[in-house]
Amino acid sequence: MSGSSTAWRAPAFAVILAGVTGVCGDRAVNGEPGAPGVPKSPRFEKPQGALMADDFSRPGLAGWRADQNGVWKVVNGMLRAHLPDKPQQRSVLRAGGTGWTDYAVDVDVCMTRGVDKGFAVRVQEDDGVGVDLRGPGYDDVLLQRGWTRLGHAEVPNANGAWQHLRVEARGAQYRVFVNGRQLIEAEDGESDRGGIAMAAYTGGLGKCTVYYDNLVVTPLAAARR
Repeated sequence: MSGSSTAWRAPAFAVILAGVTGVCGDRAVNGEPGAPGVPKSPRFEKPQGALMADDFSRPGLAGWRADQNGVWKVVNGMLRAHLPDKPQQRSVLRAGGTGWTDYAVDVDVCMTRGVDKGFAVRVQEDDGVGVDLRGPGYDDVLLQRGWTRLGHAEVPNANGAWQHLRVEARGAQYRVFVNGRQLIEAEDGESDRGGIAMAAYTGGLGKCTVYYDNLVVTPLAAARR
């Protein structure tokens, strides 16, 4: 993650729409940041055979497991994470289980305050392979496990705009797509199964308000051994 070389291991950290789809804003309403001001998300269509699909159209976080209270909330049909304005604050929201093996995660993401946004795949306890789409001052995407960087690519991704992230995990192969473009292909043989974890992180900047929407997890054909 930005600002400190902090890795995904400690906080372990994907419908169907490629490209920037709109502009999102963030303003306080009744003292709560990030309520209105974000335009309606793209139309969501659940694919057949999905392991999981959530457009956050219903209140509450059924099926999700947060590591702390008060960070994650469904707001206007989107998943929002908001952390206190302090450096190196973090939180994760988990779903899925150890039975998930080869799969792809698609999600739309819009950050309004901060730099780091992303999620991890094949998460078991506090370990997983994480993708970090870093905004202002970085404009890149990272793939890593723990302290080990597996891939990196430059990609513009301004705050206040929707971006689409896709990660494919098949056998030891990982591919990362941003707005429909494949930017990273890497190998990691440490784990072949596990759930997902959405991430919120303030980094050295000390700010984080991020929205996720239209999340889909779909199975992939097993890699040839």
